[in-house]
Order: sequence, then C-alpha cells, then structure tokens
Amino acid sequence: MKDVTIYGDYIQLDQFLKKMDYISSGGETAAFLESHTITLNGSRVHEKRKKIRKGDTLVIDSSEFAITGEA
Repeated sequence: MKDVTIYGDYIQLDQFLKKMDYISSGGETAAFLESHTITLNGSRVHEKRKKIRKGDTLVIDSSEFAITGEA
C-alpha cells in the first residue's frame, strides 16, 4: 500500500488519477473508469469527480493507496 498525501479537504478522483500519472488529461477519465476496477473504501467507484478524503483507501486494479492529509 502506498501513502498519498493530499492538501485540502479532498481530491477528486480525476485529479488523483492525473496526479498519479494514470491519465494525462481529464478527458481520459471516463474511458479509464470503464476499463479499470476502482474501489473507494471497498465500494466500486463510477463517478469521475468522486471526492477522496484523508483516511480513505483507494484501490485501482491491484494497487492500493492510503490517503493521508498534510502535516
């Protein structure tokens, strides 16, 4: 599991995907969601602007990310 620090209250899923270099632009988000399995705290995610908050666990295919906040 990889720790990822966010700044502010949340990060949207499309922004997270860009930050982690899964996609290069927001226009690729819908196609990425269709072709990959993404879960947030155990629930499947289909919304490209889903809010991800500190303490959440995000899984993209088999990669796990623990979301932490700024210190």
